[in-house]
Amino acid sequence: MNAPALNLCACGSGLRPFRCCQLDLRTLGPSEANRHLLPLVDQAIALHGQGEFGEAERLCLDVLELAPGQGGALAILYQIRRAQGPISAAEALVRRMVAIDSNNVWATHELTLLLFSKGDFIEAEAHARNAVRIAPTEVQSHNLMGMILTEANRPQVGEYHYRRALELLGRRGPIILANLAWNLKNQGKMAEARTLYEEALALGPDILQTAIGWARMEETDRNFARADVLLDAAEGIAPGNPSVVLSRAVLRGRTKDYGEALALLDTLEQQAEGGSLGPNELLEKGRLLDKIGRYDDAFAAYDEGKRRLRELSGTVYLDEHAAQLIGRLKAYFTAQRLKIVPRAKPIESGPKPIFIVGFPRSGTTMVEQTLSAHPSISAGDELPFVNDITNIMPRMLNSPLAYPEALADLWMGDQREGLDNLRDYYLQRVRQLDIVEPGAAWFTDKMPLNETHLGLIGLMFPEAPIVHVLRHPLDILLSVFSNQLTHGFYCANAMETIAEHYVRVMDLVEHYRGQMTLKYLPVRYEDIVADQETHIRRILDFVGAPFDERCLNFHENRRYARTASYAQVTERLYDTSRYRHRKYLKHLEPVIPILAPTIERLGYTVEP
Repeated sequence: MNAPALNLCACGSGLRPFRCCQLDLRTLGPSEANRHLLPLVDQAIALHGQGEFGEAERLCLDVLELAPGQGGALAILYQIRRAQGPISAAEALVRRMVAIDSNNVWATHELTLLLFSKGDFIEAEAHARNAVRIAPTEVQSHNLMGMILTEANRPQVGEYHYRRALELLGRRGPIILANLAWNLKNQGKMAEARTLYEEALALGPDILQTAIGWARMEETDRNFARADVLLDAAEGIAPGNPSVVLSRAVLRGRTKDYGEALALLDTLEQQAEGGSLGPNELLEKGRLLDKIGRYDDAFAAYDEGKRRLRELSGTVYLDEHAAQLIGRLKAYFTAQRLKIVPRAKPIESGPKPIFIVGFPRSGTTMVEQTLSAHPSISAGDELPFVNDITNIMPRMLNSPLAYPEALADLWMGDQREGLDNLRDYYLQRVRQLDIVEPGAAWFTDKMPLNETHLGLIGLMFPEAPIVHVLRHPLDILLSVFSNQLTHGFYCANAMETIAEHYVRVMDLVEHYRGQMTLKYLPVRYEDIVADQETHIRRILDFVGAPFDERCLNFHENRRYARTASYAQVTERLYDTSRYRHRKYLKHLEPVIPILAPTIERLGYTVEP
């Protein structure tokens, strides 16, 4: 008879559950007790270095069966699983290394990179910050902070860490230079980014990501011919590389050569291992198919792209977290309590914020591009400071409670100016970013889902205009589903969770409006498209700014919008995105019941 198969951990590490994900770290003995295993660990390290991965893996599993906290065996097995997959196994192993030794810089860097590659920027940032704390002179600590902050829409702070990394390196490292160039591109500093890319490629002519990054920057800046030349260079470095092919397909989409773009992706699919595209490629294919009217095929590509994304990243909607936060916000922000909660004093001088709020893909980028074409309004883009304040509020108010309950400390005698301090923290961070142009009276903040914190915004900035961009909920859902987004507790990875989070947020907005006075203007995306000038005048009048003709030509605004809409807002206003969901109604049927009450309340209908 054959021996029964071992019950191995579901993460794929090759260990049994109670030696892996079910391990209680409190049961681990001192490392000295396992010293007799060190010769086996040294042998595994040597075998791994010689490329004998199978034998190295066997030795590591033997060691970890006896001593599941042995760092050397964990490190080698982690590297093996990272190379072969699944990511869940690698993550479980490196998390254990960090949990056992929080000062392990190498493991902290590895966990940060793994989380970054999954798009989990929130947790990745927490570990990256710890890496800087424990190894402030390590180049990689600052490079990782730069990477994460750049992709988390805080490029100005990320720039500091890249420049610090270069300083610590003591030379012009081509990879960090290219990373800094991408960062500057995200700040709209295209000329400086171009200079750095040129230097980086000269120093490292065989570094593929430099050529691809430069090409993507030129595509962003509408220099399509130059982008093509750079992708030719990338192709020379790595013929047939999937990232090069995808970048070329995106470029062909920008020039409206949809047939060739799809042909490139079809070729990539044929060459892919297992004959399947990755999530990014599938979503791009879906958007291209949509452009040529193949709606059923487009939806199939979106659906498969999101399935693959869930499979590869393991990220799902944080349903419980979202429900708890929104429930606590509704419970705290009530009319009775708000009668006695103070408000911050008006801003005495300097530029003031305009909050452009709305669910991702609702049209907030278009409104910001429109307003920032006005000479008195600077674009702040997606400022994370309201959310940052919710995290640091307990410390700033010296409260033992979390947000929003920490606001109760405003009734303490020594916190009477607490909201002024929170407001000033926000304004100080804005000044640090140097985003306000000389002479501007206002700056925009269009952080997605800031409407979750309308109550806090109303307390800190009671006179600030809040422009809420509305759009047909099914159009929003479809657009979010066709893009890779992380906002909103990772709701974007499935249709049902997009709908659930949208309803929760819109119900919360209604709650805020019913409980407190806000300087609030709802604006429909569809109305702006139908009658641009009337509604732009209405928004500017609400803000208090005079009408300016340049706002009608927002597509001529040369600033780079750091969102999935960056390409659309470089074109004249068009109406093909209005009621786009009608082409997909049969595919959206499962979520219509979830959205129906909100659709009706907003005055929309569901029509074929």
